[in-house]
Amino acid sequence: MNHVWKSFQQSTLARAFKDHSESRIGLVILGLLFFGSWILLALVGDPTEYTAEPLLPPSWLHFFGTNGQGQDVWRQTIAGTASSLTLALVTGIAMTSLGAFIGLTAGYAGGLVDRLLSFLINIILVIPGLPLAFVLAAFLPSGPWTLLLVLTITGWAWTARVFRGLALSMRNKDFILAAEMLGESRLRILVWEILPNLLASFASSAIGSVIYAIGAQVGLEFLGLGDMNRISWGTNLYWASNDAALLTGSWWIFVPTGLGIALSCSALTLVSYAVDAVNNPSLRAETIMRCRLREPLQRAIGITPLAKELRHARS
Repeated sequence: MNHVWKSFQQSTLARAFKDHSESRIGLVILGLLFFGSWILLALVGDPTEYTAEPLLPPSWLHFFGTNGQGQDVWRQTIAGTASSLTLALVTGIAMTSLGAFIGLTAGYAGGLVDRLLSFLINIILVIPGLPLAFVLAAFLPSGPWTLLLVLTITGWAWTARVFRGLALSMRNKDFILAAEMLGESRLRILVWEILPNLLASFASSAIGSVIYAIGAQVGLEFLGLGDMNRISWGTNLYWASNDAALLTGSWWIFVPTGLGIALSCSALTLVSYAVDAVNNPSLRAETIMRCRLREPLQRAIGITPLAKELRHARS
């Protein structure tokens, strides 16, 4: 594990995070939203409890007021952040993994396999994703697993198209040909030779998929196509609409949820700056050049790799 961590610290992606402060800010915001919501959820109590009169404005007793059923909006916002972000992260990773697997298989295998999988990818791309998700969610049993399945099925094709092109560009590389000559299986070459060189592209696709999953999930639940007994960002907005929060001026019911959605998507966008610095050749060259220009300056003032290790050992 220590070797893996040292390898990451020396990687271009780690250098990109060091050079892009906005990416570090995004990671901090995302970590506070995700882990903070789960920690607070265990402390604030039951978010479904009827605690006071309906539509009370924010106060010291109820930080975000109460909704139309007399439930504490602060608790509901925390519970919605925890559940929605968790589902979006899992869905985004599942969507990207499925698309990457199909795309890499098509691009590396070639021939009939490539033609069949490309035909499937093109069919999915032609069908609008969100309308198809609405139709599937309307006919399937409501719940988070249904949302995960629906969004994964309808959202993997773009990632597959990207990774197919990447596989086509890599399958004739020298190290791939060498692995084939050594008799390694195609699956092993995909997993251990091709995929590690595309981790930055995988991370970039995963970030976009998570942002898409947040918006699609909230949209489906806001339209009543999710489990209305489950607390999430989408159901919070659904019940705010049912309680006529906008017409009655009860802004405290929907504004916290909207801010949570905006903050999470903004944080993910900030994180993507570092990933883009690795994926984009010109930005990657700029990142490497910054590191190389910084090293002579650090040596000049006495900060060498050995000095860094000694300082770390003392601390």
